[in-house]
Amino acid sequence: MRREFKLPDVGEGLTEAEIVRWHAKPGDTVKVNQIVVEIETAKSIVELPIPWDGVVSGLMADEGQTVDVGRPIIAVDTDEPDDTSGNGGRRTEAADAGEVKADADRAGAPDVGEVKADADRIEALADDLVPRPPAEGAVEPGAHGSPAPKEERQAVLVGYGVKTGTTKRRPRKSRPDGPAQSPVVPAAPEPPVIPATPVANPSRVEVTAPSGPAALRRVAVLAKPPVRKLAKDLGVDLTTLVGSGPNGSITRDDVHAAAEQPAPRVTAQERAITQQGEEERIPVKGVRKLTAQAMVASAFTAPHVTEFLQLDVTETMEAVRRLRTIPDFAEVKVSPLLLVAKAVLTAARRHPMINSSWDEAAQEIVVKHYVNLGIAAATPRGLVVPNIKSAHGLSLPELAAELGRLTETARAGRTQPAEMAGGTITITNVGVFGVDTGTPILNSGEAAILAFGQIRDMPWVVDGELAVRKVTTLALSFDHRIVDGELGSLFLRDVGAMLEDPLRMLAWS
Repeated sequence: MRREFKLPDVGEGLTEAEIVRWHAKPGDTVKVNQIVVEIETAKSIVELPIPWDGVVSGLMADEGQTVDVGRPIIAVDTDEPDDTSGNGGRRTEAADAGEVKADADRAGAPDVGEVKADADRIEALADDLVPRPPAEGAVEPGAHGSPAPKEERQAVLVGYGVKTGTTKRRPRKSRPDGPAQSPVVPAAPEPPVIPATPVANPSRVEVTAPSGPAALRRVAVLAKPPVRKLAKDLGVDLTTLVGSGPNGSITRDDVHAAAEQPAPRVTAQERAITQQGEEERIPVKGVRKLTAQAMVASAFTAPHVTEFLQLDVTETMEAVRRLRTIPDFAEVKVSPLLLVAKAVLTAARRHPMINSSWDEAAQEIVVKHYVNLGIAAATPRGLVVPNIKSAHGLSLPELAAELGRLTETARAGRTQPAEMAGGTITITNVGVFGVDTGTPILNSGEAAILAFGQIRDMPWVVDGELAVRKVTTLALSFDHRIVDGELGSLFLRDVGAMLEDPLRMLAWS
């Protein structure tokens, strides 16, 4: 009969694995426990054996392919007869569980039996240290001649959970010399010895258990479950209390006393501020909400790196002044931002990788040979980043006209969603707010953003002599998955060189 071996969870919460190498091919004869495949998990490479004798009839996954746990990866024709138990030839759940356990043993996973035994010992020791109250509706020992029933508990292996009914609490052993007709209440165990060494916080006394696994060598904050629930309901932190009960355990009275302590005193000034409504809550929606989501996605997806460059832009300011006198620019606004935008477009053509994006799904870098230049604009509704489509193909007067139109549309709140989609690289002009520079966050889906700071008079060395010059600071943030430090530095240096000497734009265009 044909059997299909499914990729198992090898004991580490595996969800998928990559097929590294096959040790068998169709037509090969295999034996039980023969290694047939190597898989690579997030932690290691694991060899998987086949659980049957037979002949390989097919490989259902290729080397280098990532396969989900539970998917068949190899088929084997065996000499075993078809299963007549009604399960259609499929292996029993117990057999599959046995395979998974064997794989888990080979991968170094803990034995479930050992974990359960440890959990039982931990539970018994905890019962000795902190007695549990009788379950609701249970009969107190000796009240009606029958012992109180014990609540069933389950041992939990962290990260795996438990199945209902698979584990039961270990029953307490009865005393052999006690009468059969009446229960015998066991004597309370002697309390563990607490060392007399002073402790920094008497409410957290650590004791050493006389026996048991290393997982329960320490016990802190002695309190019965009802006391813990009461503290939780009243908002009392048990770790801040000093217990007045036996062995320093915390009692209900301790919790009530802590809860009844007066609240911190509120001054008249604080009350006045609250009453006057000094706080205002603004719903996060619209542009603000979309901007926040985009910024969070960008900040926690792309590894940001920011570089800074301070430069003399005296020649750029002179070029702006002269452009304003040319008739071709009579109907448009000419500002330093225009030449910054032109410098970015020229530098992006010289360094195409700066104008790219990271495709996580395809695991590819998408290099774009066009530039949709984004301009961050502050509006009453929040920050928007519309972009100039195909800005790389515009002449300088056309670029100036598009910058003016884009800015006016944004400030009027009439920017359309299509105008904010598809950007490839962005400029943010923080200088208009009187700021030297900043560390801008990438516009989502882009590899770089340039911050243009304010232009101000500063002392500068020119030809070995000190002079007062027009100086600004540029800051370039880039996605370090795509842009290395060298590329980012070259791009920023080229932009700076063109702003120091605008004639370079003509040479490099």
